[in-house]
Amino acid sequence: MIGRPEIEAAAARIAPHVRRTPTIEVDAATFGTPAAVVLKLECLQHVGSFKPRGAFNRILSAAVPPAGVIAASGGNHGLAVAHAARALGHRAEIFVPSIAAPVKIEGLRALGAEVRIIGADYAEAFGASVERQRATGALVVHAYDQPEVLAGQGTTAREFEEQAGHLDTLMVAVGGGGFVGGIAAWFAGRTRVIGVEPETSCALHAALTAGTPVDVEVSGIAADSLGARRVGSLMFPLARNHVERVVLVSDREIRAAQIALWRKLRIIAEPGGAAATAALIAERYRPSPGERVGVLVCGANADPAAISQASLQ
Repeated sequence: MIGRPEIEAAAARIAPHVRRTPTIEVDAATFGTPAAVVLKLECLQHVGSFKPRGAFNRILSAAVPPAGVIAASGGNHGLAVAHAARALGHRAEIFVPSIAAPVKIEGLRALGAEVRIIGADYAEAFGASVERQRATGALVVHAYDQPEVLAGQGTTAREFEEQAGHLDTLMVAVGGGGFVGGIAAWFAGRTRVIGVEPETSCALHAALTAGTPVDVEVSGIAADSLGARRVGSLMFPLARNHVERVVLVSDREIRAAQIALWRKLRIIAEPGGAAATAALIAERYRPSPGERVGVLVCGANADPAAISQASLQ
């Protein structure tokens, strides 16, 4: 398992290539919570999500062959890999499923990646990418199940703690688990970590219930970013040891959180990026009075016009 030394090393390695994203404190009245919450706006990271942290750390830690890098993604990881590859002078080939949002596919092409749309979900796109990698020898940059990726994502927690000081609780959206795994590795029990998953794509909840990673069905509005069929094997021990629990939110609650973030703070968040906020607004997790809670707003790759229109309805 990775820990603080690996995350510290990752932070130094990727510092020239990633943004130090801002935090804001939101008073209790804004979302109707018992106390103020601190939001970290990782949605303002390069290409609109936390993912460049892991992508840069993986690529900078390896010898990249002439074939470049290859990745499978619901969209955000692919954008991060394409961005990192272009910044570092490498070719990128990205496999995405048909559920990937058009804005993400357009972004991949704008970054110069070779995009292959294959399969109905991330797992099918990943399977196709494995076959392609065997033929090309490209460097695999996994969306969540590589030590370098976990350590890179863990730098978010390191940075958040530097900015906000001690947090009693941190709310983190979960897909394949690289983000929450890296964050759990950094805090290692010093802060209560609560995972948040959609009711329709809840691989970590199922794994913790079963005692081991298991396959789940995947659907819903956040499936392009949180729709892993199974959590990573590397993150699971970290989650079992350092994630207190997982709470589930509905599509309706996620959409309501997107609208609330826009109406009250003018923050654009995609469904997966709004999931952690949804858990607070819907009281799937209710803090105690005076509890210091942090929330990661982790993705912004949504259609702003659609969110603005929905907020008027």
